[in-house]
Amino acid sequence: MRAKLASAVAALTLCVTLLSGCGPMANNDSSRIVVTTNILGDIVGAIVGDEADVAVLMKPNADPHSFAISAQEAHALQTANLVIFNGLRLEEGVLHHVEAASREGVPTFEVGAAVDPIEYTSGDTAGQADPHFWTDPTRVVRAVERITDQVIEHLPHVDANTLRQRAASYAKELTALDALMEQLFQAIPETKRKLITNHHVFAYLAQRYGFTVMGAIVPSGTTLASPSASDLASLVGAISDNGISTIFVDTSQPDRLARVLADSAGIDVDIRSLYSESLGGPGSPADTYLNMMRFNASQISDGLRAAAR
Repeated sequence: MRAKLASAVAALTLCVTLLSGCGPMANNDSSRIVVTTNILGDIVGAIVGDEADVAVLMKPNADPHSFAISAQEAHALQTANLVIFNGLRLEEGVLHHVEAASREGVPTFEVGAAVDPIEYTSGDTAGQADPHFWTDPTRVVRAVERITDQVIEHLPHVDANTLRQRAASYAKELTALDALMEQLFQAIPETKRKLITNHHVFAYLAQRYGFTVMGAIVPSGTTLASPSASDLASLVGAISDNGISTIFVDTSQPDRLARVLADSAGIDVDIRSLYSESLGGPGSPADTYLNMMRFNASQISDGLRAAAR
């Protein structure tokens, strides 16, 4: 009896840890997908619905570059029917677990590599592929198509027609999001469409909507890097020379560096937070990918239009 109880508790613990759906649909292992980041997890969930269980490893408000997983979660990766990960070096603390799962024969899908990625053009990651494709909703439409194909291929128990219908419906929402963002950004004078962020994360958005990324506090594509004194001096010069009065920082990272930069340089800037790399918790303005992008677009539009007055 104790053995049965221990087994039941272990199963329940794994279920809660992975945030997977241990409801009526969770009755066979051939319908289980493990997703690394919560942004991708929300997108995959929108496509899959209750056709399969979707376990998301990254918690809300986490940093995708540095989050870690438990031994149970690592085991879940190696026993999944499909692992979906962002890739392009985004999940630096989890990538070796994904690679281990692949070596065990688990199908893995690197979404970032499948949506025509662009390269960083500056900083210590210049020349490397930029993983932050989700800041452009049109690239997410491509991701939805490819994710749908992968799920249908590797999970034979799902209904392909249902998945394709859900994917098409979600793609329409993404198209509407793209139109909304374009409308919001058109209200910003072209001369004010200049972005300073805490690290390089908005190149796809900039390319899609006609922004110029002037610099970043951490001149890198990862939050694990650190700025040098010369980096900060160069950024202060860019801010002053271009009349920039708004800096956008990520909600998962403290804004201390941005405030120290402003204070030490004697510049007056508005510091605004964006959900750029992680969803927020339930009830937050970024509890889904669509809500996250609407919130970010409004913050950017409001911040840069206010600076233009």
